[in-house]
Amino acid sequence: MRIGINTFLFTSPFTTRSTKLFPKFKDWGFDTVEIPIESPAHIDPHKVKRELDKSGLVCGTACACMGPDRDLRGNTRQQQTALKYMTAVIDQMVALDCPSLIGPVYSAVGRADAVPAPEYKQQWRTVVKHLKTLCAYAGDKGKKVCLEPLNRFETDFINTCDQALNMVADVGSPHLLLHLDTFHMNIEEKNQAAAIRKAGKLLGHFHACGSDRGTPGNDHIQWVPIAAALKEIGYDKDVVIESFTSDVKVIARAAAIWRRIEPTRDEIAVKGLKFLRSVL
Repeated sequence: MRIGINTFLFTSPFTTRSTKLFPKFKDWGFDTVEIPIESPAHIDPHKVKRELDKSGLVCGTACACMGPDRDLRGNTRQQQTALKYMTAVIDQMVALDCPSLIGPVYSAVGRADAVPAPEYKQQWRTVVKHLKTLCAYAGDKGKKVCLEPLNRFETDFINTCDQALNMVADVGSPHLLLHLDTFHMNIEEKNQAAAIRKAGKLLGHFHACGSDRGTPGNDHIQWVPIAAALKEIGYDKDVVIESFTSDVKVIARAAAIWRRIEPTRDEIAVKGLKFLRSVL
């Protein structure tokens, strides 16, 4: 099991110049880097890959950044923009030697509407259709797509492991897996360990984040049962710290970080890594 760090903790957007962060990540002891690709124009994937190699790191995952104009259940333009964006990211993942596209690949983050049941069902069918297309493309490139449930304040569409499993079943692609996140599960799941066991072999990615978006372990989440459940299902992929601070203003605003949760973001990374090594 590899431990990684999401670069949103330190910068937004991630650009080719942001690779200067890599030596620090390596010195701290991280195995992988998770890169949110806000726009494919922001990076030269070949240069990023060279810097990863120099630092002895790998890009374990690329994070889909689903803004208002990228929405597989939106209007026709938003649907096509989302597909074009995610296929372009998958193309860059080939150069990065990155195996998985992760995140809320189904809808714009922050879209939380109380729609009538018939409309929801139609949105569901639309997302299924587009994810079939996206996953076929990913499979052709040797990549996986990992779908992340978000909490109720960030989406009304897929909040729980059960809903995500239903989507995976309806899409029916071997290239579509689940991505679970302790922050979102802390809000939406009755029992995080039970959700992990339910995901089982379909769990393709895991985010470790404190209950307050801070340091894993410096919070009220029950980490020992979570670690036991990951071991029970034989999870051997990446566990990535995805925490946010008020230092990166655009992400702080998007994630509703209105105060300093931890003394420094370096502490979130270093102490979080130490804790995850001990518990996992």
